[in-house]
Amino acid sequence: MSFDKKNYDSEAAKAARKAELDEISVKLENGVKDVFNGKNFKDYLDFCAKLPKYSLNNQILIMLQCPNATMVQSFTGWKAIGRSVKKGEKGIRILAPAPFKVERERDKKDEFGKIILKKDGTPEKEKISVTINAFKAVSTFDVSQTEGEPLPQLEGAEELKGDVEDYLTIMEAVKDIIPVPVSFIEIDTGAKGFFDLENKRIAVKKGMSEVQTLKTLIHEFAHERLHSQKDDGEIKSKNQQETEAESVAYVVCAHFGIDTSDYSFSYLASWSTGKEVTELKKSLDTIRKTASDIIDEIEEKLSIKKAA
Repeated sequence: MSFDKKNYDSEAAKAARKAELDEISVKLENGVKDVFNGKNFKDYLDFCAKLPKYSLNNQILIMLQCPNATMVQSFTGWKAIGRSVKKGEKGIRILAPAPFKVERERDKKDEFGKIILKKDGTPEKEKISVTINAFKAVSTFDVSQTEGEPLPQLEGAEELKGDVEDYLTIMEAVKDIIPVPVSFIEIDTGAKGFFDLENKRIAVKKGMSEVQTLKTLIHEFAHERLHSQKDDGEIKSKNQQETEAESVAYVVCAHFGIDTSDYSFSYLASWSTGKEVTELKKSLDTIRKTASDIIDEIEEKLSIKKAA
């Protein structure tokens, strides 16, 4: 941004930045609440599958401003890979880390942690540098707002769009990253699979379609990763556990082009009624981070198999 240095008002600029951050915070709070309203939850998970690397806050901000975004970069980020932002395109504002250091004074201590005193009996002081975590609003742009060099295809994405041969490859990749035994058995209870917490194993019902089998395996893997022990003493309800596990499975499958949206998002979101924004964000962030980690691990296994 260009400005006239002679007429630049630092206080006004600071106030404008604060106002923008306040506006973004309000958008985030409303956005988190809206995510859990019926179809909005499915829309969020679809969006999460497209942009798994972004934080929860930035995913929601991008979704609110550009619902059809698929790949987002800064102006310089696009330039670095041979693409340029089209003239007149409006940036998508997100939050970027902007830590800064400040000097603070504290009592000086000896190697045993005892305060060192001066001759007059007062504590000797020392200056230390402290990093303060802060954020600033920055502009990014979706690929649809750019032009230039064609984008490289994501590793492994094309192989997973319904091709039966590649079904075996991705199933092997998923099983490779699961740290407990996996078996495919007859299940008469109506369940499609389960994670046996006591014996640390996953079972998936035999004879199901490839899509259902894969989704179920990832669902039970999410249970193993998220619900095999208490999280800081938190006891999650059955609905919350199912919401997290099924949502992770949906996001992972959607990322690889596999449609598993034949279940009720309204039911999955029902546990959220009456929850505070901080609680909703915590579960959303759990879904986002777990799905992102699993996607990374699967893609790493697929790249190894492809190179072999």
